[in-house]
Amino acid sequence: MMAGSPQRIGRVALLVLIAAFIALGVSREAFSQVAGQLEVLRVQNNVYAIFGAGGNITVQVGDQGAVLVNAGLAGTSDKVLAAVKTVSDRPIRAIIDTDIQPDHVGGNQVLSTSGGFVSGGTTGGGRRDAIVYAHENVLLRMSGTLGKEKALDSGLWPANTFFNDKKELFVNGEAIEIRYQPAAHTDGDVIVFFRRSDVVATGDIFVMDSFPMIDRARGGTINGLIAALNTILDIVIPAPTQERGTMIVPGRGRLADEHDLLEYRDMVTIIRDRIQKMIDKGMTLEQVRAARPVLEYESRWGAETGAWTTTMFVDAVYNSLKEAKGSSSPGEKK
Repeated sequence: MMAGSPQRIGRVALLVLIAAFIALGVSREAFSQVAGQLEVLRVQNNVYAIFGAGGNITVQVGDQGAVLVNAGLAGTSDKVLAAVKTVSDRPIRAIIDTDIQPDHVGGNQVLSTSGGFVSGGTTGGGRRDAIVYAHENVLLRMSGTLGKEKALDSGLWPANTFFNDKKELFVNGEAIEIRYQPAAHTDGDVIVFFRRSDVVATGDIFVMDSFPMIDRARGGTINGLIAALNTILDIVIPAPTQERGTMIVPGRGRLADEHDLLEYRDMVTIIRDRIQKMIDKGMTLEQVRAARPVLEYESRWGAETGAWTTTMFVDAVYNSLKEAKGSSSPGEKK
């Protein structure tokens, strides 16, 4: 059999991708175009997701401008702007950083200053820059204030921070809740809930392509991560068919719903409990690694190479639990 032409292979691949989204309950109309190398997908209502700029980017659009959750890697900003322009002709109004990771904050400076100059008015006009929001711990780490890491370029820093449990915005006719999740993936994680659209952006607390990354150097803990997953589960509500309902934009990977999140939370909790029991028996880290407490999950979530491997995950869970010194596990929900 002769191989198909590159054009035909590309069309077949696109059809397969569309079919996959339809199988997940996403309508054919929801599948948007590719902007450069970035994929733009309508999640629901006026909320979209951009894939391919590092971490996933969530975009809420309306007359007041675009609100972005995360800004992608440095160097992808031109493509992100092109992607945003496929769904909105208004400037970016706000960017919400879910944590300090480079694939989420790298585009802060370029995207936040992309609005240009506005002339006229009593003041003669001025720049139309977007506000970057984040938890206070993100700013403390970016600025080097904690003395634990080198300061990042000040153009990446958030201009508006908060230190309590929640910050609320109202943009484009929709209430937006920014909820702090302490000591989860890092010590500065937030989730973002678009209440009218019924969409939650989770950052790297929940991903669809690997075991969760627990950034121990930046205050991440396994128990805090599970507590954050339970918080998200308290928000999301499935549709009567158990598909869709509240939609989730994870930090990486495809769109998800309550069923995906529930399976993920259960997987992480089972692994946590197994490793805790091994610690209680006095097992060393080397012995825990050899016991392979994640065995049945490795084929789906594990990796032997790359930025976050299975071994790194097991080590992070073990060290997090050892540091907790036997503190009680968070209550399970649902």
